[in-house]
Amino acid sequence: MKHCVICNDKDGKYKCPICLVYYCSVTCCNKHRQMKCKLVEKQIEHPSDEGSSKKYEFETADTVPIKKLKLLETDKDIKNCLNNPHLRNLLKTIDTSKEPEEVMQKAMLEPIFVEFADACLKVVEPRDDN
Repeated sequence: MKHCVICNDKDGKYKCPICLVYYCSVTCCNKHRQMKCKLVEKQIEHPSDEGSSKKYEFETADTVPIKKLKLLETDKDIKNCLNNPHLRNLLKTIDTSKEPEEVMQKAMLEPIFVEFADACLKVVEPRDDN
């Protein structure tokens, strides 16, 4: 278990949605918010293909640019995976879950989900084999 970044006393049961650090209680959460997260808390604009701009409310080191996300729409491996009704049901379950991280951990035990995740990563984080 992770330790609370505020009090360092207790296990951090909750995670900040902005900077992903753990805290243990509402009190520690409020202190964390008062101190401001260490990541960028301003809106970042990313140009889209349509000429308008889309915005991320919060950007982290793991934020994928809109341009790369658009590439997911046309990837043949991803489309092939999405033909599987079991995968589509898994994705719907994750999307509607109150605890999506927990459900996704279980989904990672399903070979079709792992294949889908790998196909997505190949598009947004292509390997540089040089």
